[in-house]
Amino acid sequence: MRRRLLAVLMVLMGAAALLLCVPLADAYARGRTEHLLLQRRSEAVRFADLADRMRAPADRAELSAEIGRYAELYGAGVVVVDTAGETIARAGSGPASRAAADAGADTAAGAPSAAADARRRALTGRSTDRLPTLRPWGPRTVVLAEPVGRDERVSGAVLLAVPTDAARRDVAVRWSLIATGAVAAFAAAALVAAGIARWLMRPLLDLDRAVERLAAGSLRARAVSDTGPPELRHLRQHFNAMAEAMADSLGRQRDFVADASHQLRNPLATLVLQLENVEPHIAPGPGLAEHTRALDEAERLEELLDGLLSLARVESGTAEPGHQDVAQAVRDRVSAWTPVFRAAGLHLTAAGLPQELPARALPDAAGRILDSLLDNAVKFVPRDGRVEVLAVRADDGSAVVRVTDDGPGVPEDQLALLLRRFARSPEHQNVRGSGLGLAIADELARGSGGRLEVRANVPHGLVVELRLPAR
Repeated sequence: MRRRLLAVLMVLMGAAALLLCVPLADAYARGRTEHLLLQRRSEAVRFADLADRMRAPADRAELSAEIGRYAELYGAGVVVVDTAGETIARAGSGPASRAAADAGADTAAGAPSAAADARRRALTGRSTDRLPTLRPWGPRTVVLAEPVGRDERVSGAVLLAVPTDAARRDVAVRWSLIATGAVAAFAAAALVAAGIARWLMRPLLDLDRAVERLAAGSLRARAVSDTGPPELRHLRQHFNAMAEAMADSLGRQRDFVADASHQLRNPLATLVLQLENVEPHIAPGPGLAEHTRALDEAERLEELLDGLLSLARVESGTAEPGHQDVAQAVRDRVSAWTPVFRAAGLHLTAAGLPQELPARALPDAAGRILDSLLDNAVKFVPRDGRVEVLAVRADDGSAVVRVTDDGPGVPEDQLALLLRRFARSPEHQNVRGSGLGLAIADELARGSGGRLEVRANVPHGLVVELRLPAR
């Protein structure tokens, strides 16, 4: 967004600079052209007066001397013609002189249209009142004409072919100054725009980071930037108030679950103990079977309360993710669970583990998650089944732990339910457990900045994959 904002501001400032500089540069070029016209026209008027007073050869010699000195001084070409187009006097050499001669020649001889038009206007008593606007690249020579005599007494015309080198150089210098000023103004405006963009975007970026941390489960995330427009500061205050209220509400809920679970454990433990003490006094028969089922349900309730307490502790945990070796955690947990799997008639393997697989996670998160996954495998994989644990480094650098079994699995439409709390497949309702194991593992994974995924194995079974961010 910051780049888009800067791009829009740059385009607007560039357009404004062009809209200001182009007319200014054009106005100076026109003004310099007008100045050149006024300067040279005054000389042409003087030459026209001399030609109008010309009566004797001495007058012609004076005129020739004047235009000669002028042509030598300014490098211009001067031609004086009569009404028939015959040259009366001529001075100058080089391109300017040739241009003046062409202008003085008859139009049919191929004279340039602008110069011929100036000659025709002068022979009808009208002076040149406009020249082509001078640019740094041209025109190199301009022609202006002044009538000799006035009204019906026009007896000829004075044609001046004026070089424009000095005028074009002035235009180039002034255009360079205008361009330099425009670039400097644009650069200053760009710096101001960048500062304004940073000032506008800093609170938004801070708010975005706070929302991202809050969405990731960090309830202590707050927007701390106190800069920017008043509207954004008010938004920051409202967001922090909302985050505080949400954290307080969730904290009270978790505290209630933890307190309720903790408080119910003592009377439940007493109930289980009393049920066990009553068992020797029950005669064999239906009563004893009902007593056994009641004791099993009480123990299942105790496991459920333990799971709720563990989940509340995970959700309200204040530990920060740190570094840990996932490969070592896998080796430790596989070694601890191997006797349990052997007693259940299952095969647990973990071949090809890397020597080291560093990742970033909550303290002992990899081991606790793997405990939940292996506990589920013991419960649901039938005897003689195989469970394989694999730990690898993914292409993006994250650490991946994959637990694969060849058990019965669950239907495709029920895979998404396995990570929910108290979720149990209909065919596994009688298996011991609280249905919180994978939910707790998922909370640990998300609290570590990773994720837990469940998918079907081919041809049957489940694949549970833990992905933790790289260190």
